[in-house]
Amino acid sequence: MLFEGSSNAGTIRIRPMPETRQAHTGQDLIWEYFQNEAPESFGGSQARVKYLLGKIVRPQVVLNIGCGSGIFEKLAAAKGIDVYSLDPSERSIQKMRQTLQLGDRAKVGYIEQLPFPDSQFDVVVVTEVLEHLPSGVLDAGLAEIRRVLKGGGRILGTVPSRENLSEQLVICPCCGKRFHRWGHEQSFDSEKIRRILKGCFETVKIIERPFVWWPTLNWKGKSVAAMKLMLWRLGVHGSSENLVFEGIKPGGGSAAR
Repeated sequence: MLFEGSSNAGTIRIRPMPETRQAHTGQDLIWEYFQNEAPESFGGSQARVKYLLGKIVRPQVVLNIGCGSGIFEKLAAAKGIDVYSLDPSERSIQKMRQTLQLGDRAKVGYIEQLPFPDSQFDVVVVTEVLEHLPSGVLDAGLAEIRRVLKGGGRILGTVPSRENLSEQLVICPCCGKRFHRWGHEQSFDSEKIRRILKGCFETVKIIERPFVWWPTLNWKGKSVAAMKLMLWRLGVHGSSENLVFEGIKPGGGSAAR
Protein backbone atom coordinates (compact mmCIF):
# COMPACT_ATOMS: atom_id res chain seq x y z
CA MET A 1 0.00 0.00 0.00
CA LEU A 2 1.23 3.50 -0.77
CA PHE A 3 -0.16 6.80 0.47
CA GLU A 4 0.37 10.10 -1.29
CA GLY A 5 0.45 13.60 0.14
CA SER A 6 1.43 16.92 -1.30
CA SER A 7 3.77 19.77 -0.48
CA ASN A 8 4.78 22.98 -2.19
CA ALA A 9 7.69 21.11 -3.75
CA GLY A 10 5.65 18.22 -5.14
CA THR A 11 4.33 14.79 -4.27
CA ILE A 12 5.54 12.90 -1.22
CA ARG A 13 4.87 9.17 -1.19
CA ILE A 14 4.87 7.42 2.19
CA ARG A 15 5.11 3.65 2.35
CA PRO A 16 3.79 2.37 5.70
CA MET A 17 6.29 -0.08 7.20
CA PRO A 18 5.06 -0.92 10.73
CA GLU A 19 7.51 -3.77 11.19
CA THR A 20 10.50 -1.41 11.05
CA ARG A 21 9.77 0.47 14.25
CA GLN A 22 11.08 -2.42 16.35
CA ALA A 23 14.16 -2.67 14.12
CA HIS A 24 14.92 0.99 14.77
CA THR A 25 14.52 1.02 18.56
CA GLY A 26 17.98 -0.25 19.49
CA GLN A 27 19.68 1.83 16.80
CA ASP A 28 17.96 4.98 18.04
CA LEU A 29 19.18 4.42 21.59
CA ILE A 30 22.78 3.82 20.46
CA TRP A 31 22.97 6.85 18.19
CA GLU A 32 21.03 9.19 20.46
CA TYR A 33 23.91 8.68 22.88
CA PHE A 34 26.86 8.93 20.47
CA GLN A 35 25.50 11.88 18.49
CA ASN A 36 24.51 13.98 21.47
CA GLU A 37 26.59 12.81 24.43
CA ALA A 38 29.81 11.64 22.74
CA PRO A 39 30.18 13.58 19.44
CA GLU A 40 33.97 13.19 19.67
CA SER A 41 33.48 9.58 18.54
CA PHE A 42 32.95 10.96 15.02
CA GLY A 43 36.29 12.81 14.97
CA GLY A 44 37.97 10.29 12.70
CA SER A 45 35.30 10.58 10.00
CA GLN A 46 36.57 13.83 8.51
CA ALA A 47 38.86 12.18 5.94
CA ARG A 48 35.96 10.07 4.66
CA VAL A 49 33.55 13.01 4.61
CA LYS A 50 36.01 15.28 2.80
CA TYR A 51 36.62 12.58 0.19
CA LEU A 52 32.88 12.31 -0.52
CA LEU A 53 32.46 16.08 -0.63
CA GLY A 54 35.18 16.16 -3.28
CA LYS A 55 32.71 14.33 -5.54
CA ILE A 56 29.99 16.98 -5.10
CA VAL A 57 29.96 20.41 -6.71
CA ARG A 58 27.73 23.45 -6.66
CA PRO A 59 24.90 23.94 -7.54
CA GLN A 60 23.99 20.31 -6.80
CA VAL A 61 21.32 19.82 -4.13
CA VAL A 62 22.40 17.17 -1.60
CA LEU A 63 20.63 15.10 1.06
CA ASN A 64 22.75 13.57 3.82
CA ILE A 65 21.06 10.66 5.60
CA GLY A 66 22.37 10.08 9.14
CA CYS A 67 23.91 13.31 10.36
CA GLY A 68 26.18 11.93 13.11
CA SER A 69 27.79 14.93 14.79
CA GLY A 70 27.03 17.16 11.79
CA ILE A 71 30.51 17.06 10.23
CA PHE A 72 29.19 16.52 6.70
CA GLU A 73 26.67 19.35 6.99
CA LYS A 74 29.24 21.78 8.40
CA LEU A 75 31.82 21.06 5.70
CA ALA A 76 29.20 21.07 2.93
CA ALA A 77 27.83 24.43 4.09
CA ALA A 78 31.36 25.85 4.20
CA LYS A 79 31.78 24.72 0.59
CA GLY A 80 28.57 26.52 -0.38
CA ILE A 81 26.65 23.32 -1.14
CA ASP A 82 22.87 23.33 -0.78
CA VAL A 83 22.63 20.57 1.84
CA TYR A 84 19.64 18.89 3.48
CA SER A 85 19.86 16.55 6.47
CA LEU A 86 17.79 13.62 7.75
CA ASP A 87 18.21 11.80 11.07
CA PRO A 88 15.94 9.96 13.55
CA SER A 89 17.28 12.03 16.46
CA GLU A 90 15.22 15.12 17.20
CA ARG A 91 18.06 16.53 19.33
CA SER A 92 20.57 16.15 16.50
CA ILE A 93 18.26 17.71 13.95
CA GLN A 94 17.45 20.59 16.26
CA LYS A 95 21.20 21.24 16.54
CA MET A 96 21.51 21.27 12.75
CA ARG A 97 18.69 23.79 12.51
CA GLN A 98 20.19 26.07 15.14
CA THR A 99 23.93 25.92 14.48
CA LEU A 100 23.86 25.78 10.68
CA GLN A 101 20.57 27.60 10.07
CA LEU A 102 19.25 24.69 8.03
CA GLY A 103 15.65 25.30 9.10
CA ASP A 104 13.22 22.94 7.36
CA ARG A 105 16.08 21.47 5.32
CA ALA A 106 16.92 19.40 8.42
CA LYS A 107 14.20 16.84 9.12
CA VAL A 108 13.55 14.04 11.59
CA GLY A 109 12.82 10.75 9.87
CA TYR A 110 13.92 7.34 8.65
CA ILE A 111 15.53 6.18 5.43
CA GLU A 112 12.58 3.98 4.42
CA GLN A 113 10.10 6.88 4.68
CA LEU A 114 11.93 9.93 3.39
CA PRO A 115 9.89 13.11 4.05
CA PHE A 116 10.85 14.67 0.72
CA PRO A 117 9.10 14.87 -2.66
CA ASP A 118 10.02 12.91 -5.77
CA SER A 119 13.07 13.94 -7.82
CA GLN A 120 14.32 16.66 -5.44
CA PHE A 121 18.04 15.86 -5.06
CA ASP A 122 21.08 15.61 -7.32
CA VAL A 123 22.98 13.53 -4.75
CA VAL A 124 21.95 11.47 -1.71
CA VAL A 125 24.79 10.65 0.69
CA VAL A 126 24.67 7.60 2.98
CA THR A 127 28.06 7.25 4.61
CA GLU A 128 28.35 4.51 7.25
CA VAL A 129 24.56 4.05 7.29
CA LEU A 130 23.59 0.94 5.31
CA GLU A 131 25.40 -1.46 7.66
CA HIS A 132 22.97 -0.44 10.42
CA LEU A 133 19.90 -1.60 8.47
CA PRO A 134 18.19 -5.01 8.40
CA SER A 135 17.66 -6.31 4.86
CA GLY A 136 14.00 -5.28 4.55
CA VAL A 137 14.70 -1.73 5.75
CA LEU A 138 17.75 -1.51 3.47
CA ASP A 139 15.75 -2.47 0.38
CA ALA A 140 12.99 0.01 1.22
CA GLY A 141 15.53 2.72 1.95
CA LEU A 142 17.28 2.32 -1.39
CA ALA A 143 13.93 2.49 -3.17
CA GLU A 144 13.17 5.73 -1.33
CA ILE A 145 16.57 7.19 -2.24
CA ARG A 146 15.89 6.38 -5.87
CA ARG A 147 12.49 8.09 -5.58
CA VAL A 148 13.85 11.40 -4.23
CA LEU A 149 16.77 11.54 -6.69
CA LYS A 150 16.43 13.41 -9.95
CA GLY A 151 16.91 11.44 -13.14
CA GLY A 152 20.66 11.00 -13.49
CA GLY A 153 21.15 11.76 -9.80
CA ARG A 154 23.59 9.80 -7.68
CA ILE A 155 23.64 7.78 -4.50
CA LEU A 156 27.05 8.22 -2.88
CA GLY A 157 28.26 6.55 0.28
CA THR A 158 30.46 4.17 2.23
CA VAL A 159 30.18 1.03 4.33
CA PRO A 160 32.83 -0.88 6.31
CA SER A 161 34.52 -3.46 4.10
CA ARG A 162 34.42 -7.15 5.00
CA GLU A 163 33.68 -6.48 8.65
CA ASN A 164 33.66 -9.42 11.06
CA LEU A 165 30.57 -8.50 13.05
CA SER A 166 31.31 -10.95 15.86
CA GLU A 167 34.49 -9.07 16.79
CA GLN A 168 32.44 -6.08 17.95
CA LEU A 169 29.79 -7.93 19.96
CA VAL A 170 29.21 -6.72 23.52
CA ILE A 171 26.75 -7.77 26.20
CA CYS A 172 24.31 -5.63 28.16
CA PRO A 173 25.04 -6.07 31.90
CA CYS A 174 21.39 -5.36 32.73
CA CYS A 175 19.51 -7.73 30.43
CA GLY A 176 22.24 -9.98 29.04
CA LYS A 177 21.42 -9.20 25.41
CA ARG A 178 24.35 -9.35 22.99
CA PHE A 179 24.61 -6.63 20.37
CA HIS A 180 27.11 -4.99 18.03
CA ARG A 181 28.63 -2.04 19.88
CA TRP A 182 28.02 0.29 16.91
CA GLY A 183 24.67 -1.23 15.98
CA HIS A 184 25.84 -2.89 12.77
CA GLU A 185 23.37 -5.39 11.31
CA GLN A 186 25.19 -6.39 8.13
CA SER A 187 28.66 -6.91 6.70
CA PHE A 188 29.47 -6.09 3.07
CA ASP A 189 32.02 -7.03 0.49
CA SER A 190 32.18 -5.41 -2.94
CA GLU A 191 30.02 -8.06 -4.63
CA LYS A 192 27.26 -7.86 -2.03
CA ILE A 193 26.98 -4.07 -2.11
CA ARG A 194 27.09 -4.09 -5.92
CA ARG A 195 24.28 -6.65 -6.10
CA ILE A 196 22.10 -4.68 -3.70
CA LEU A 197 22.65 -1.34 -5.42
CA LYS A 198 21.99 -2.73 -8.90
CA GLY A 199 18.39 -3.37 -7.86
CA CYS A 200 17.77 0.39 -7.93
CA PHE A 201 20.69 2.07 -9.72
CA GLU A 202 22.86 1.75 -12.80
CA THR A 203 26.54 2.45 -13.51
CA VAL A 204 27.46 1.24 -10.02
CA LYS A 205 31.07 1.99 -9.07
CA ILE A 206 32.80 0.56 -5.99
CA ILE A 207 36.30 0.99 -4.64
CA GLU A 208 37.87 -0.35 -1.45
CA ARG A 209 40.17 1.97 0.45
CA PRO A 210 41.24 3.14 3.92
CA PHE A 211 40.63 6.63 5.28
CA VAL A 212 43.00 8.28 7.72
CA TRP A 213 42.41 11.47 9.69
CA TRP A 214 45.89 12.21 10.96
CA PRO A 215 45.04 14.83 13.66
CA THR A 216 43.28 12.19 15.81
CA LEU A 217 46.24 9.75 15.83
CA ASN A 218 49.22 9.44 18.19
CA TRP A 219 52.64 8.45 16.87
CA LYS A 220 51.85 4.75 16.98
CA GLY A 221 48.56 5.23 15.18
CA LYS A 222 50.26 7.34 12.52
CA SER A 223 52.88 4.64 11.96
CA VAL A 224 50.21 1.96 11.53
CA ALA A 225 48.15 4.22 9.25
CA ALA A 226 51.15 5.06 7.06
CA MET A 227 51.89 1.34 6.62
CA LYS A 228 48.25 0.64 5.80
CA LEU A 229 48.19 3.37 3.13
CA MET A 230 51.43 2.12 1.62
CA LEU A 231 50.07 -1.44 1.36
CA TRP A 232 46.79 -0.17 -0.11
CA ARG A 233 48.66 1.71 -2.83
CA LEU A 234 50.41 -1.57 -3.62
CA GLY A 235 47.03 -3.31 -3.95
CA VAL A 236 47.12 -5.08 -0.59
CA HIS A 237 43.89 -4.70 1.40
CA GLY A 238 43.66 -5.12 5.16
CA SER A 239 41.13 -4.61 7.94
CA SER A 240 39.27 -1.40 8.81
CA GLU A 241 38.89 -0.28 5.20
CA ASN A 242 35.75 1.09 3.57
CA LEU A 243 33.83 0.38 0.41
CA VAL A 244 33.06 3.63 -1.39
CA PHE A 245 30.06 3.23 -3.69
CA GLU A 246 28.29 5.33 -6.27
CA GLY A 247 25.23 4.60 -8.40
CA ILE A 248 23.13 6.58 -10.85
CA LYS A 249 19.35 6.76 -11.12
CA PRO A 250 18.35 6.06 -14.72
CA GLY A 251 16.93 8.93 -16.75
CA GLY A 252 18.01 12.52 -17.27
CA GLY A 253 21.53 13.83 -17.46
CA SER A 254 24.21 12.60 -15.09
CA ALA A 255 24.81 14.50 -11.85
CA ALA A 256 28.33 13.15 -11.68
CA ARG A 257 31.20 15.51 -11.21
